[in-house]
Amino acid sequence: MVKPVSIQDFLQSNGDIVLLDVRTPAEFEHGHIPGAVNLPLFSNEERVQVGTTYKQAGREEAILLGFDLTGAKWSGFIKEALAVAPGKKIAVHCWRGGMRSGAMAWALDLYGFEMYVIAGGYKKYRSWVHQQFEKPYRLRILGGMTGSGKTRILHQLKKIGEQVIDLEDLAQHQGSSYGTMNKMVQPSQEQFENNLADQLKNMDARREIWVEDESLTIGRRSIPNPFWHQMREAVLINIKVDLQTRITFLTGEYGCLDKDFLAESTERIWKRLGPEQTKNAITAIRENRMEDFIRTVLVYYDKTYRTGLAKRQAGRVFSLELTGDDYVSHANQILSFNQTILMPVQAQI
Repeated sequence: MVKPVSIQDFLQSNGDIVLLDVRTPAEFEHGHIPGAVNLPLFSNEERVQVGTTYKQAGREEAILLGFDLTGAKWSGFIKEALAVAPGKKIAVHCWRGGMRSGAMAWALDLYGFEMYVIAGGYKKYRSWVHQQFEKPYRLRILGGMTGSGKTRILHQLKKIGEQVIDLEDLAQHQGSSYGTMNKMVQPSQEQFENNLADQLKNMDARREIWVEDESLTIGRRSIPNPFWHQMREAVLINIKVDLQTRITFLTGEYGCLDKDFLAESTERIWKRLGPEQTKNAITAIRENRMEDFIRTVLVYYDKTYRTGLAKRQAGRVFSLELTGDDYVSHANQILSFNQTILMPVQAQI
């Protein structure tokens, strides 16, 4: 017997049910529920055929065409389902929880799988995703100029039990003109949102969640507005690290990258960096003077950061000068500092 299940109930289940997404490969690539397995009922081209038939000839003709297209595929569907779900417990969905998921659920149920259908399908899931960004969270923002080691500190905070969301990892971009590191490929905007919502659902809303200070956009991906506004209103701890330490760190991070990539990325910010400084930076890249290159572009990035910091509520920004070069020590310094500002901030709230 096929059982309907809400997306909320499925996401709260213990994880022993495999989720099959029977939409086309193109739909799945554009955005899917994290952890889902794509078992497309139709290919991208077949889906277009069925859709066109539905519009031109009606529902019954589209259903007949669908069975014609899938007739020889059903044993393959069952074998693939067995491969990904040997326990034979499966939840299935399509776009709206309609014919595609219904057909797959019927066939797998007939074979002997314990079957669930996500009520409302992926469309309902996307509504759930947007609801996660509307919820209130106790955010703590970790700020600091480029090269302060914020991401590594966040990872250390996570290691010692703090709740952390790494937006740059989710966006597969480090937030600057050089942010792809010449290797990262960003997910679609929809998938970025899905992945963020998936992490938020596992957070304890009663505890603080640490997030790095970011612009609204990370590369070509945008932080969902409701969550972004919470980030802007949250307390920010602005860590301060001396310039040479930042230059050394960034030289290690970026100095080994392809010179053409670095030069092209520098050219993209020439209007903000200025023609003379852009020329100097590119010359330094070509001559392998990586510290000089970093020092030059930091003038622009530091100015940008200070401008953004000035737009925040002064009473919500707290600066901390870090000592030493150990990220474990830095994380502990931040946690201790956070405790000193926690009570005054709560009193304001």
